[in-house]
Amino acid sequence: MEQVDRAERLLGELELSRDYPFEFIYYRVTDYRPEENSRKVVRGDDAAHDLRLFVEDVTDSLDLKIEEAKEPVHTVEELSRMFNVSTKTISRWRDQGLVSRRFLCEGRKRVGFLHSSVERFVAKNRERVKRGEQFSQMSDDERAAIIERAHLFAADGTNLSEVSKRVAEETGRSAETIRYTIKNHDRKHPDQAVFASSRPILNDDDKASIYQQYRRGIGVNRLTRQYLRSRASIVRIINGERAREILSLPLEFIPNPAFERVTDKQEAELLSPAPEAIIPPRKVRAPSGLPPYLASLYDVQLLTREQEYHLFRKMNYLKYKASKLRDKLKDSEPSSSLMDEIEDLYRCATDVKNELVQANLRLVVSISKRHMKSSDDFFSLISDGNMSLFRAVEKFDYARGNKFSTYASWAIMKNFARSIPDEFRHKDRFRTTGEEVFMAHEDTRGDHYTKELEQQNRIVQVNRILNRLDYREQQIIIRRFGLDHNHEPLTLKEVGAELGVTKERIRQIEARALSKLREAASFEKIDLPE
Repeated sequence: MEQVDRAERLLGELELSRDYPFEFIYYRVTDYRPEENSRKVVRGDDAAHDLRLFVEDVTDSLDLKIEEAKEPVHTVEELSRMFNVSTKTISRWRDQGLVSRRFLCEGRKRVGFLHSSVERFVAKNRERVKRGEQFSQMSDDERAAIIERAHLFAADGTNLSEVSKRVAEETGRSAETIRYTIKNHDRKHPDQAVFASSRPILNDDDKASIYQQYRRGIGVNRLTRQYLRSRASIVRIINGERAREILSLPLEFIPNPAFERVTDKQEAELLSPAPEAIIPPRKVRAPSGLPPYLASLYDVQLLTREQEYHLFRKMNYLKYKASKLRDKLKDSEPSSSLMDEIEDLYRCATDVKNELVQANLRLVVSISKRHMKSSDDFFSLISDGNMSLFRAVEKFDYARGNKFSTYASWAIMKNFARSIPDEFRHKDRFRTTGEEVFMAHEDTRGDHYTKELEQQNRIVQVNRILNRLDYREQQIIIRRFGLDHNHEPLTLKEVGAELGVTKERIRQIEARALSKLREAASFEKIDLPE
């Protein structure tokens, strides 16, 4: 929705006869710079046309309900009556710059127009919209009369929706306009609010939502208006939620006495990039038949013993330092600068951890191939092995002088021995040599290429049924089960923190999403593994 709002704001600023760099359009919509520079130029009228379609297509995919909008939403028919024009004229206005969105209304998708979108169009097209002034402005007397009638209807316990309908019938205004007028009045005059509950006590979910909105770029001033709180109160909530998130960061590290007496010069060396390999490791050829995702792992160079030692020491020192700073963090008055430093250290430690994991992923492939039979689910073994690798990176004590690959191999095989059912274990005795642990060899015991093709088809089918979920359900399933290979699976609590809701709410949404996926899989006749 943020990209939709940014796209609509950009639409109001475009000059149709002017040319714009593609990078400018891309940045204004996504808030990110494109990875590759492009010299493409887009005409203003072409950009405006595409942005209008973008807004409508994205809102169509989100299944937004009219009641969820933060301002009045007008249908084509309502605008037709308000401006005393035909519905065909409204359609022409859409082509001329009136931005529309798609909403769910009584179970059907309908075109709707935000009140602010209509106002922007009216302001720029006075000649075209002869009744624009009448529509965009409501007199003070009319507004006062609406609030007075709303107070009267609300006195007997009628809710906002019903009050809006009853006042709309009396005044000839749309119910959405009445609802917006009442809510706006309650925000500006909380002591004279029609609905006294319009400013409820903020619960934990509200506070988490404030923090998540702030992290996404919503300004403090806007949050003060949205939640009817002072600037100091909003800042205090943001800092409190941020401190709570930092206190839950996984900062466990392998202790080392040397960390406690590090000088500035030594710290600079500890935090420097890994040393270059004197003799680059020889490139290993990927076993034949592997899918592209797994084959690409063999393009990543293995770490030398010195590089491995440096990175493990660096990761643990970063977490040690972040942990020590976190001990100074006060719940009552958390310091923003201190939290900045802790988050920077944790981010750097995570980057180092990912580098170590990436350099050792092929080890998981090698061991998984030896632990599978033709009936095994190869990708399940890979996923299980990856989790063991993540844990091994966290638990490895580099100071003992052992190679990490030896430790990780033992951890992965131990996990396989515990988790793989008896019918999936090899009947022959499993033997390894030192080199076999690190080098993949082709397994000819079954037609694994065919099995992997089947798995790829299964992945395509799963992606298709994922589209049956709404956006929030998709994000929860992807985060919980690690479907995005760039990130590790998250716990219910971690997903809840990202989305600004409680872990119990995440559990409920996950259960509902999984139920939908099972129904979709049955309908699509997808042959899912047992």
